[in-house]
Amino acid sequence: MKAYRFSSSQIRFLAMSGNSLTIQRIDTRHDNVQEALSALREKLSPQGNMVSEAGRQRTIAVFGEPLTPQQVVERICSEVRQDGLSAVLKYNQQLDGAELTADTLRVSAEELAAAHKAADSEFLKTIRRIRENIMEFQTAILHQEVGIERPSGVKLTQRYTPMKRAGLCIPGGAAAYPSTVLMTAVPALSAGVSEIAVMAPPTDFGSNNPDLLATCHELGINEVYRMGGAHGVAALAYGLENLEPADIIVGPGNLFVALAKKLVYGQVAIDSIAGPSEVVVIADQTTRADYTAADLLAQAEHAPGASILVSWSEDVLERTADELERQVATLSREDLTRQSLEDFGALILVKDEDEAVEITNLICPEHLHIAVDDPYELQQRLTTAGATFLGNYTPVALGDYVAGPSHTLPTAGTARWASGLCSNDFLRSSSVLEYSRAAMLEVVEDVQRMADKEGLTAHRASVDIRADS
Repeated sequence: MKAYRFSSSQIRFLAMSGNSLTIQRIDTRHDNVQEALSALREKLSPQGNMVSEAGRQRTIAVFGEPLTPQQVVERICSEVRQDGLSAVLKYNQQLDGAELTADTLRVSAEELAAAHKAADSEFLKTIRRIRENIMEFQTAILHQEVGIERPSGVKLTQRYTPMKRAGLCIPGGAAAYPSTVLMTAVPALSAGVSEIAVMAPPTDFGSNNPDLLATCHELGINEVYRMGGAHGVAALAYGLENLEPADIIVGPGNLFVALAKKLVYGQVAIDSIAGPSEVVVIADQTTRADYTAADLLAQAEHAPGASILVSWSEDVLERTADELERQVATLSREDLTRQSLEDFGALILVKDEDEAVEITNLICPEHLHIAVDDPYELQQRLTTAGATFLGNYTPVALGDYVAGPSHTLPTAGTARWASGLCSNDFLRSSSVLEYSRAAMLEVVEDVQRMADKEGLTAHRASVDIRADS
């Protein structure tokens, strides 16, 4: 193995002799970790300034000029808000090559039922088991109405009520994701949301995918629309001639979906502005290298997906690197996974456990897998992950598919302040206040004094008139 040093970024790359896989390596004893992580974060951040040459050419073809992704999203959302259905149909054709009409934009009830009828029976049993797992957890964590009463005659209540209508973004570019239907719809259902509208691009992996349609039918979802990208988000936010606007839009998507959700926030609620998937695995010498490599590859195959290993054992890093090379060659998405590892992967050698904690908290990963001999002690000090997986037998895939917490999680460092999607995101909270006259009189002087300080004479008058009567 040879370590190549690049002075511009002080990042080392680990080149595995005789193999084609090259993955970034950072050694905290020598390298500028802050700089290296910032560079990685910049590549993964959904800021809207980075686009491939193919994407740039497509933008020119559609819009006649080289717009940035942010400009593309602004133009599309503005057109959908102004022109409604015609704009959505236009962009379905221009961006996805789908010739749809007002009648075919929505998947019919007959199509949903047919997909469900044709679905593999074992697949449907799996969907039902997963639904129950998610429902059990999401119901258990629901906020409950709470209140206090004071002897003077004050009653204060925090009330929670479900939103009426939720819009779900389901990706469908490179793979089909019936799991995302489950992980977004079931939390909404457990909160009591009565109307759910699914948008998925008009592709074989999206709204044309029979497994996705069967999952929707199994969950009782009868609104599925053949649209994606920014125009789909705008349609959910602003509504169309035949589509009522949503109260909240949730779910993952590409850069254009992320930017569109950001743009329409305020018109509707959103869950987060998600970027590519990511995992940090903390491993020690008790961790099996083949397990660790499999966990890293599972995120990398999202393509893009950031896969980062943190360890204080150089032997662990090197054995894992060998396993990555061996296992990646067996994958159906080998080329994309290799590219993802090389572009967004990293093997980080730290001095000790304390530094592993420090670095991981700095990364704020979407998924954190603590695969060490005693994960519980480390867990107490690791505070900025979207979801944490403990031990060798809790791979991230369990959270992705079956466990119960939603797999829709904060990315790109936003786990520092953001949370994963859950049933409570579909609830509005409101306070209910009730004072008796005696209770009001106990605090009237405080209200008067504050109103006087702020110069709000009408505020004061609203209590004066009651105190004097």
